[in-house]
Amino acid sequence: MKELDKAEPAGKPEDEATVSRRNLLLGTAGLTLGTAALGVSSAMGQEMHMAEHTGHSSLSASAGSSRLYDINTFEGTTDIAHDPADIPAPITRREPATVRVDLETVEVEARLDQGTTYQFWTFNGRVPGPFIRVRVGDTVEVHLKNNENSVMMHNVDLHAVTGPGGGAGATSANPGEEKSFTFKALHPGLYVYHCAVPPVAMHISCGMYGLILVEPEEGLPPVDREFYVMQGEIYTEEDFGTKGLLTTSYDKMVAEQPTYFVFNGHVGALTDHYPLTAKVGETVRIFFGVGGPNFTSSFHVIGEIFDKAYQLGSVVSPPIDSVQSIMVPPGSANIVEFKVEVPGRYVLVDHALSRAEKGLAGYLVVEGEPNLEVFDAPHNENESGH
Repeated sequence: MKELDKAEPAGKPEDEATVSRRNLLLGTAGLTLGTAALGVSSAMGQEMHMAEHTGHSSLSASAGSSRLYDINTFEGTTDIAHDPADIPAPITRREPATVRVDLETVEVEARLDQGTTYQFWTFNGRVPGPFIRVRVGDTVEVHLKNNENSVMMHNVDLHAVTGPGGGAGATSANPGEEKSFTFKALHPGLYVYHCAVPPVAMHISCGMYGLILVEPEEGLPPVDREFYVMQGEIYTEEDFGTKGLLTTSYDKMVAEQPTYFVFNGHVGALTDHYPLTAKVGETVRIFFGVGGPNFTSSFHVIGEIFDKAYQLGSVVSPPIDSVQSIMVPPGSANIVEFKVEVPGRYVLVDHALSRAEKGLAGYLVVEGEPNLEVFDAPHNENESGH
């Protein structure tokens, strides 16, 4: 994403399955490499024929291509997890501009859990896709390219768009095609975007979702750290913890029976790979969204209280104060802010805590001097208590 004729702003500033998934709250590790094609259950039938549907743009991963993404690896394995600190800087200009947003989609086999891979469909090779940041009044040019190596058609529906389909019809692209459209950012707020090719829920559950922030004219209040976190579900034919390449289950998806719940793409993404970090005394802002496609989140940071929460992503309504958890439905978002006052490890969860047993957990690691006036307890090896 960049303003036209300007430089692009810099980004900011294992356990085995037989072990209880409570251990997820202590972290998981390990990756496996894979490149095989996606297996999809036969129940999807003709719904999966890409020629019958509008599509979302995908990136070409072929050698020498002009792609917008890098293939990340972790311990030698392909990794689609989005670093929560990888987020554009706040907008400082106070006049509208024309902003170009480039999205490419790539279908890639990558880590899901220890010893387990999955065929993800992604925006720019990450789950969630890139954090898009514009200002109210901006004219936004959206360009999508569908990877020539894709199997599926793809498109994008941005909830920040005022117009039919949120741009989905305008960006429908077969493999190798590129489409574009322009919209005016009329309403400030934090919005979800996602692929809208039928079956829409399948494209979302395979990783095709992200957030777009439309800043108000005056911007957001300054904070020390900003993070980008999204929750999603993954539906597989195989049971949780099965090793190897797993197969997408259409039947489980329509029955709303997820095999995995994840933050930022896969199990361990925000524990082993990219834990959030801060220092005592700093203010933290988390842009939190739910790709879904089916489940509402009760987002909570164990051991913290949100000083402010911007309900449903609204930045024009007054935020609510001193909140323990926020409820975020699928296809929606919220912004929370808080000051970290005590060092330690804080666990990010959906307080429907059975979901931690299916992979849903993250860490916020706070470093600094103890603050005994606020919290005074004997040292122990598991201070987070989870």
